[in-house]
Amino acid sequence: MSHVFIAPHPDDVALSCGGLIASLRELGQQVTILTVFSGNGGGSALSPYQREALGFGSKALWPNSEAFNRSAIRADFPADPDPAAVPPWAAAQDRLDATQEDADAAAKRFWQRSSWYRRASIRNQSLAGQAVMDDLPTQGAVLTADIVEAAAAGEVMARRRIEDERFAYFAEAGVVFLDLPDAVFRGYEGDDELLGAPHPDDEAPTERIRREIERLEPQTVYAPLAVGGHVDHRLCRDVGIDLVGRAPDWVMPGPTWAGNVVFYEDFPYAWWDAFDRLEQLPAGSLDGLPSRVLLTPDYADVSDQLERKIRGIALYESQLDRLFGGERAMAASVRAHGTRTAELGGMSGAAERYWRTVRA
Repeated sequence: MSHVFIAPHPDDVALSCGGLIASLRELGQQVTILTVFSGNGGGSALSPYQREALGFGSKALWPNSEAFNRSAIRADFPADPDPAAVPPWAAAQDRLDATQEDADAAAKRFWQRSSWYRRASIRNQSLAGQAVMDDLPTQGAVLTADIVEAAAAGEVMARRRIEDERFAYFAEAGVVFLDLPDAVFRGYEGDDELLGAPHPDDEAPTERIRREIERLEPQTVYAPLAVGGHVDHRLCRDVGIDLVGRAPDWVMPGPTWAGNVVFYEDFPYAWWDAFDRLEQLPAGSLDGLPSRVLLTPDYADVSDQLERKIRGIALYESQLDRLFGGERAMAASVRAHGTRTAELGGMSGAAERYWRTVRA
């Protein structure tokens, strides 16, 4: 058996389905995670809201950008042109000139294989119009603020991808990145937009995801139910609904997805919203389902996999503080939600709930 889990972002499948994935792998079944919105929108600069929404503070590049900026270090002695005010051990002007000549010679030797060389000003002055390093928020290279911001945008998503790869390795699952830009890079600004309806010109990447799913040839596809209403989760849910309603190809019949598409409850939104029935979804959320297709609850007992699920979620270090306030609070939330879900199904222990499509 082969299973494909559609993850709107890195971490979504680990948060919502980590227990089931562990159980499936224990049974020797194949699992692939299809992470959809893992791109950075071409490396555009991050706004303060985008940093916060992606789970990173404004000092994401602090160790590499500000640690050795000399403007933050108070001088031992004030700069004073009066020679009488200069300490006796300070270098005189002729010695400074000699040191500059040595620095230039060293720079020439370093760049001897190039057609040009950089001068190294020991006085931290502009030479030939070049920017003074301490005037730029960088370290080791002349970079504009825009380039630094673009690098930060890429670094944010690169870190999240690495975390997703670490989880896939931990879960013994495959992972495929579509690298479509996250909603914060597609013009969604503020929580009201991010947790609201998709923009009219922001369509679900249905064909892109469908082609990848058909290439992977799974028996079961898991899509988010979009509990909480995040726009990227809604678009991925719409892809699952489209699969269910898709008619088989009359030339070479493809899979019949009704019965093989399953919707999972998005954690931690389901925990925060105390989600317990489909009627809590916004009106019209499931209107695209064919009239003869029903959703029925299916409870997965994950009691013996709950701690493994928690260890897997902990691999997404960049998100723990933003979502839960730390790893310990995350573990408590996962355990409490698992217990609550099991109780909804009349079970003991811990469970995850899925909504399976069934043709009436």
